[in-house]
Amino acid sequence: MSGNGRNAAGKPAPLDEVSKKIIEQLQADGRRSYAEIGKAVGLSEAAVRQRVQKLTDAGVMQVVAVTDPMQLGFYRQAMIGIRATGDTRVLADQLAAIPAVDYVVLTAGSFDLLVEVVCEDDDELIDLLNSQIRGLDGVSSTETFVYLKLHKQFYNWGTR
Repeated sequence: MSGNGRNAAGKPAPLDEVSKKIIEQLQADGRRSYAEIGKAVGLSEAAVRQRVQKLTDAGVMQVVAVTDPMQLGFYRQAMIGIRATGDTRVLADQLAAIPAVDYVVLTAGSFDLLVEVVCEDDDELIDLLNSQIRGLDGVSSTETFVYLKLHKQFYNWGTR
């Protein structure tokens, strides 16, 4: 299995019901202890620890702290739609290497890529657009959607 949660055939990694329950426990509270999770899913603490390690190693999940950028001094967030020429996968890799970029997705439709950025202020956003993004080979145009207020952001959609 590769590090993206898919097997060699490119299909999603098969998850048994216990692994799905572990993921759902961590989606509800990423700080929940392995012992608590074990009680909820019927495994020992060690077995839960081993499964969580396998799920993270396989790229099926990450356990991270989700922050509020404004609380950390990043007052400008934006989504940038990019129209591109050439191989969008190469451009996506270049965009992903920019520290202010926290989300890159290849799309179909009006834009070839969508890129979310987190900046300290409008000046940093302008500099990012002009000095780093628009100058990349393959960027033909950009459209910036400035976030006024983050209304909803959840990561607890569960498993299938």
